[in-house]
Amino acid sequence: MRRFVIGDIHGCAKALDTLIETIHPTSTDEIVFLGDYIDRGPNSRDVVKQVIELGKSCRTVTLRGNHEIMMLGVALYGLDDKVWLANGGNATLSSYGGKLSKVPDLHIEFFRGLRPYYEIDESIFVHAGYDPALEMRHQEETTLYWMHLPNPLPEPHISGKRVFVGHTPQPSGMVMSAEHLVGIDTYCFGGGYLTAYDVTTCESIQANRHGHLRKAPFRKLFEGVQFAAKTAGGVCRKLVSGKQPDSTKPVTESAD
Repeated sequence: MRRFVIGDIHGCAKALDTLIETIHPTSTDEIVFLGDYIDRGPNSRDVVKQVIELGKSCRTVTLRGNHEIMMLGVALYGLDDKVWLANGGNATLSSYGGKLSKVPDLHIEFFRGLRPYYEIDESIFVHAGYDPALEMRHQEETTLYWMHLPNPLPEPHISGKRVFVGHTPQPSGMVMSAEHLVGIDTYCFGGGYLTAYDVTTCESIQANRHGHLRKAPFRKLFEGVQFAAKTAGGVCRKLVSGKQPDSTKPVTESAD
């Protein structure tokens, strides 16, 4: 069994599609979603559709984020929509055809069924944060859904379990990894990446909002060396054959 955790998607459907295709989950695998499926990015509707469909091929654990709370507050309880719309709700409305009334019942049921957190033997998964001194069932909602990680980081949880969170963006696009805490909101909608983190191996798969996989730094360096060697080799062969290299013609190679 493999267990992956995926951070804040925020409507980046192409990135999610690439991660799922790359993971290629089977019925024995589990994928934990940390919430914030919607808002800001271009296709929240498709994100929700993908997550629902994924539940037919592997085990999914879907947590609630603060953006789902804002949307449901407007959709179900008649709250003022200004705060939600100002925080990316307009993008979600557009993906559903411009009106909340066009959100399918299946999607509303999905939002209503989201969990506040997920706790297993060695790990805790929650959207935003935790109070180190409180068991998860006693955490305040403001902590679970709205708290950004402080500096310095919070102490280890009282349970001793490693905690996985989203919500606090990592503008570098890199996973924030401490011994007791992992932050995987890697800012996909803002130019970073969507991350799928393997809880067992601690390896990450990342894709940007256009659906392109992120290459590991070493792989980028290796491919750069290969390209330089290929280019230099071509110039050397021309010199040996007595031909002058054409300095005005750019050297190209096929795109990835």
